[in-house]
Parts: sequence; C-alpha cells; structure tokens
Amino acid sequence: MKHNLVRQTIIETASRLFYEKGYNLTGINEIIKEAGIAKATLYNHFRSKEEICIAYLQYKDQLFFEQLKPFISTYTPGKDQLIALFDFLAAFYNQNDFNGCWCLNTISEIPKENKEIRAVIQNGKETLINYIEGLLAAIPELTEADQKVYAKQIYVLYEGGLSESHLHQEIWPIETARGLCEKLIA
Repeated sequence: MKHNLVRQTIIETASRLFYEKGYNLTGINEIIKEAGIAKATLYNHFRSKEEICIAYLQYKDQLFFEQLKPFISTYTPGKDQLIALFDFLAAFYNQNDFNGCWCLNTISEIPKENKEIRAVIQNGKETLINYIEGLLAAIPELTEADQKVYAKQIYVLYEGGLSESHLHQEIWPIETARGLCEKLIA
C-alpha cells in the first residue's frame, strides 16, 4: 500500500475503535490487527498512541464539517440554519453507531495534564463556535458582539443536547436544546 493510504487506513481503523470502545480500552495491538499491518508499519506513521489519537480527533472533526456544512446549506440563511444545527444533531443521534461526541468521550479519558490532545479538542470546538457565529452573521439585527455571545450560548445548547442524549440514550435533550435555541433567536 502507498504511504498515504496506509496512514489513512490506520486513522480510519483507530477512529472506529476509539469511537466504539474508547481511547483507553483500545490498544495499539488491536489497531495493528484490525488495520492488517505490522507494528513497524504503524510506528513508521505514528510515534505514539497519542499521535494516533490526535489524527483521530482531526479526522472526525473534518468528517463532521464535511457532513454539517452541506446539510446546513440546504436551509435558509439565518435562523433556519441555526435551528438546522439541531436537526443535524438529531440525524447524528439516530445513526446506528451513535456513541456521543468523540471529543467529549476522549477528553473524559485523558489526564488533565495532556495539553496536546486537549488543545486539539479545544481547537475543534472553537471551530464549531466560529461556524455558529458565521451563521448568526446572516441575522441583520444582531451586532458582532451579539453574534459572539449567541454563538457560545448556542454552542452550549448543542453540546448539552449531544452529551445528554448520549447519557440518556434518548433524543429529548436534543429536542429540548433545539426549542431553547428557537426561543433564544426569536
């Protein structure tokens, strides 16, 4: 296999395993076996499990935005697109392999001192806040300051709906967050 294809296979395999089983419960040997590669091949691409985790987080974030942006673009800019965030989240919840947020799952498994993985997760979440802020820019009555405040509030609603739906294994937290968002931007 070509170098980039092998690397991608490792990332996709680790992503599936980390998301299904968790970061701590997935071993390097399991990734090697599932990817069908030799140990030396894995270490030729990644120096550590932490590096694989970072690639996993970045890969999942990339896939998330590749799916989110086209979904949101089918709605009218402004309030409809903001509410559509929660419709997207509901569709994500309804997938057979839903296991919550890959970032929140991972952050709960790493020590507080692991600044590198934490920074990658924070960067992904900041990207989401910025995206929401961009959606808010289509609402003419909101000032730039309002957009920043509302973006963080909607982000907290989104994350709360996501994590609580994972906890309860029910969709009502996403639906509740959607309703709160509707009231917020009314």
